[in-house]
Amino acid sequence: MTETLKKIFKEKGVSPSYTRMRIYYYLDDCKTHPTVDTIYKELIDELPTLSKTTVYNVLKLFVEKELVYEVNIGTNEKRYELVIEKHSHFICQVCNTIYDIPYICRPIDEDVIPGFEIIDQEVNLKGICPNCKHKQITT
Repeated sequence: MTETLKKIFKEKGVSPSYTRMRIYYYLDDCKTHPTVDTIYKELIDELPTLSKTTVYNVLKLFVEKELVYEVNIGTNEKRYELVIEKHSHFICQVCNTIYDIPYICRPIDEDVIPGFEIIDQEVNLKGICPNCKHKQITT
């Protein structure tokens, strides 16, 4: 995948440093929508010179170049995932797991917000996942 990733980076105008590639690979492997802190903790042993600032800056670049999405789940910490296909999220209020779900697009009556240009919309659902719901029923 290294040559494929280098090609993707080139198309997006991103220099393929080892650190950038490693963070990208981590996001490709990790499907839990990690935070900057999580990424840093997972990669620091492998990349001893890595700093949280570097992780933040790489992710900021990836977001700007549309390689990565920032996932807004309503907390102070941003979460990240690779840009693969448009989808929505379900956030379990018991275990805090974030699930990818099919994209939900709500029609918007532009008469309600005249003069505004809508560029994108993000729909996150919150509730209780099947695992936590099952645990609640059995306890």
